[in-house]
Amino acid sequence: MRMETLEMAGTELTSSADGSEKPERSLNFIEQIIEEDRRTGKHGGRVQTRFPPEPNGYLHIGHAKSICLNFGLALKYGGKCNLRFDDTNPTKEDVEYVESIQEDVKWLGFQWDGLYFASDYFKQLYQWAEKLIQDGLAYVDSQSPEEIAKQRGTASEPGTPSPYRDRSVAENLDLFRRMRAGEFADGAHVLRAKIDLAAVHLIMRDPILYRIRHAHHHRTGDKWCIYPMYDYAHGQCDSIEQVTHSICTLEFETHRRLYDWCIEKLGIFPSHQYEFARLNLTYTVMSKRRLLELVQSGDVSGWDDPRMPTLCGLRRRGYTPEALRAFCERIGVARFNSTIEMAWLEDALRDDLNKRAARVMAVLRPLKLVVTNWPAGEVDWIDAVNNPEDESAGSRKVPFSGTLYIEQDDFMENPPKQFFRLSPGREVRLRYGYLVTCTDVVKDADGKVAEVRCTYDPASRGGNSPDGRKVKATMHWVSAEHALPAEVRLYDHLCRQPDPNDVADGVDWKTTLNPNSLEVIPQAWVEPSLKEAAPGSKYQFERLGYFSLDAKVSKPDHMVFNRSVTLRDSWAKAQKKEGGA
Repeated sequence: MRMETLEMAGTELTSSADGSEKPERSLNFIEQIIEEDRRTGKHGGRVQTRFPPEPNGYLHIGHAKSICLNFGLALKYGGKCNLRFDDTNPTKEDVEYVESIQEDVKWLGFQWDGLYFASDYFKQLYQWAEKLIQDGLAYVDSQSPEEIAKQRGTASEPGTPSPYRDRSVAENLDLFRRMRAGEFADGAHVLRAKIDLAAVHLIMRDPILYRIRHAHHHRTGDKWCIYPMYDYAHGQCDSIEQVTHSICTLEFETHRRLYDWCIEKLGIFPSHQYEFARLNLTYTVMSKRRLLELVQSGDVSGWDDPRMPTLCGLRRRGYTPEALRAFCERIGVARFNSTIEMAWLEDALRDDLNKRAARVMAVLRPLKLVVTNWPAGEVDWIDAVNNPEDESAGSRKVPFSGTLYIEQDDFMENPPKQFFRLSPGREVRLRYGYLVTCTDVVKDADGKVAEVRCTYDPASRGGNSPDGRKVKATMHWVSAEHALPAEVRLYDHLCRQPDPNDVADGVDWKTTLNPNSLEVIPQAWVEPSLKEAAPGSKYQFERLGYFSLDAKVSKPDHMVFNRSVTLRDSWAKAQKKEGGA
């Protein structure tokens, strides 16, 4: 797959409220179709879409693209969008998934016009199947799945007819009704469409419409023991809801032929299917099967593990719905498959959190700094800006005392030439606080630096040099006396290579999992203003990244912060270094 690149070709310039010009994207191909349909009065100019997930797992970032597209089109054109669950496979579906999907759609900022289930239409779908039988367009096949597959033919060879293809209408109706009544075991019979065994597209070579499955359904219980196939149910459900623009991903392009065939033969509302490219993202997996495998194997803690591309995982990690909507808007809608760089998703989150996240100070790997000339017992409560991007966010008071914590990485006893942070004899600026100069270090029994001693300049309050001397480095810190302990979880990419499918034959794709995707820091220190932080709150830990208070596991006496994203794309740099480039 080719890598997607950001292009401004084909955009138009529009004036914003302040008079400046900003680029406005061109209409995507689906919008162009809708515009033309409205111009010609097709469907009376009406726009009706739907988002039709199967409730067999949790939604992921790929579904977010479809959600934003379907609901966004309805909003743009004054139409309606339904949420409809494709619950035609009872062995894989569950109420848990139904509820999570509804929660995810709402969290993304959308509200459906109608809430439906394919199971709402089981009776009508069954009646239409009988009509196809009566019209000589469907028959009951009593072969095994293996026999049917073998007789389907190949791309270069036509299929061969089933020995049951010419059963009479009466026999087919009788068998189908007995299938419905539960007289036969799973796999004993299927209902197939009678189309064309020499069709170019294999899907049209007498596809299966119904199969027997004695399984408890999460909504209909044991009322049904035959269930429609997706390819049969999809178009008819769209037709019942009078969907004008049925939008699917490209893998369903060949399925459109059966979609249209069923609607035509039944003579029902002519819904039409349009296909767009699904979202493929680097350094992660987008397959429900593989995501389920990770959950079941314990490689992740669950569907909402912050390393997962699931919407609940991204939400727990600290992603915002605004960031995901902006990401989906940026990548656009196209007809060709491509792979999007993870950096695009991370940039969308940075852009959003930069505007909304409060700035605070936290130290992840503490090194004690003692200000030797600080007045004993004195605490200076210093003003600190909450968000320089938002004046209305105001400021807060941060305590400065004689004993502080700084990051271990911010001190080197024997620094290289380009190291400008703290070292013996060097002066640095402590953010919002004072200028300090390192005078001495204290080492432990192993010779490791355990404490840094400094003096401060009382005239430099606020971090300003009274005589204009230049100080190159500014460091964050917390007061040791006032800081609060917190567990911090540093999350990174789920996979260590861009395409986890790019493995040699016979090699397990899970060998591409990133062993450093999670680092737990059991005790970091955060400033005291976070004592009342609400679960899910987002912050920028100055110089460290954006973090979110984990709403699932954090407690008042044990705060747990998840790193949502770094301040910049450090992954590409690290990978380049690892590769020796």
